[in-house]
Amino acid sequence: MGTCIYCGKPAGLLRNKHWECAEKRNQGWAEMVNLAKTTALGEGPEGLLEKLSDRLVEIAKGSFISPDQVREALIAGWEQAVNHFIEDGNLDSQEEARLNQFAKHFALTQEDLDKNGTYTQFVKGAVLRELMEGKVPSRFHPVGGLPFNFQKDEVLIWAFNNVAYYEEKTRRQYVGGSHGVSFRIAKGVYYRVGSFRGQPVKTTERVHVDTGILAVTTKHLYFQGHTKTFRVRLDKVVSFMPYSDGVGIQRDAATAKPQFFITGDGWFTYNLLINAAKLY
Repeated sequence: MGTCIYCGKPAGLLRNKHWECAEKRNQGWAEMVNLAKTTALGEGPEGLLEKLSDRLVEIAKGSFISPDQVREALIAGWEQAVNHFIEDGNLDSQEEARLNQFAKHFALTQEDLDKNGTYTQFVKGAVLRELMEGKVPSRFHPVGGLPFNFQKDEVLIWAFNNVAYYEEKTRRQYVGGSHGVSFRIAKGVYYRVGSFRGQPVKTTERVHVDTGILAVTTKHLYFQGHTKTFRVRLDKVVSFMPYSDGVGIQRDAATAKPQFFITGDGWFTYNLLINAAKLY
C-alpha cells in the first residue's frame, strides 16, 4: 500500500499520491507564482509587497507546499514579470525600477534570478532601452577582461562567448563539358578533336570559419577566434540581417561578402547592432 507524498495518508496499491492532493498542490503553487508576478509588475492593492511573504506562506501551508519553497515562488514570479515586460517589446525605466525593488526587498541575488537566464534577459532589455534613448549603456562587465585593444574613444556595450563565425563562399564548377575524343587516321597517327569545359555554374554556401568572442562597442564590432581575428567599423556596415539565432552583416566594400555570427539570441544581437550603429 503506497503513501501519498502530500498528505501522508494511504494512497492505494502502487500509488504515491492522491489526485486531489496533487491538484491542490499545483493550484496552490500557481497561485503563489501569480501573486509574486503581480507584485513584481507593480499591480495589485497598495502594500502588497510588504504583505507578500506572509500571504505566500499562508497559501503554502494549505497546499502541501513547504515554506522553504516560498523563495522559489518569488523567483518564479519575478521571472514571469520580466518575460511579460520583454514580450511587450520594451522594458522602460519604471518597469526596471519595480523589478529591482522587488528583488531588493526579498534579497534575491543575481545568481538566484539568472538560473534560467532571466536576469541576463532583464539586463539585455535595459541595454536596448538605453541605446534607443541615445545613451551609452555601461551594464556589461566581463569577468577577466577581453582580448581586444579598444580605442580610447570607444566604450564596450556587450560581448558574446562561443560565437560561431561563418563566411559566404562562392564555388565554381563546369557542367555539360566534354574531354574530346581521339581516332586513328593511319598507323601510328591519331587525330584528337578538341575538348570544351562547358558552362560555368556558381554555387554559394556558408562555411564555418571559426568560433570565438564577439564584442560590440560604440564604434566597432570585434571578433577573435582560434584562427580568425578582425574588427569592423559599424559605420562601414551597409546592412544588418536578422536571424533567429544570430545576425549577418554586409560591409561597404566592393569585394566584401556577407559575414554571419551565431550568438544564440538573434533578436537581441540584431537590435543591439542596429542601435549601436546609430550612436556612431
